[in-house]
Amino acid sequence: MANENVQEFTDGNFESEVLNSDKPVLVDFWAEWCMPCRTLAPVIDAVADELAGKVKVGKVDTDGNRAISMKYNITAIPTVIIFKGGQVVKKFVGFKKKDELVAALNEAAAA
Repeated sequence: MANENVQEFTDGNFESEVLNSDKPVLVDFWAEWCMPCRTLAPVIDAVADELAGKVKVGKVDTDGNRAISMKYNITAIPTVIIFKGGQVVKKFVGFKKKDELVAALNEAAAA
């Protein structure tokens, strides 16, 4: 991943990096072969840059991390889930605009 503000979440680090995070976390479930996922990637990067230090932003490659993808019922990608305190607070399926994602993260941070 090219953006320093976007982390890679895996089956192995999901609990420590996402569920145990003290900040809201945006998780982008994606796959290399998914064209809508590639279209969403620059949006995810922009959100990560704008909210750096306030929230965590990362990606889960659904092909390589099936356990976590199955746990959260990822049946279509891209799917973006916002977590806070280890709980799902918002779920988006398909392409979303930066403003929608930033608003949802700010709402989660304020709650």
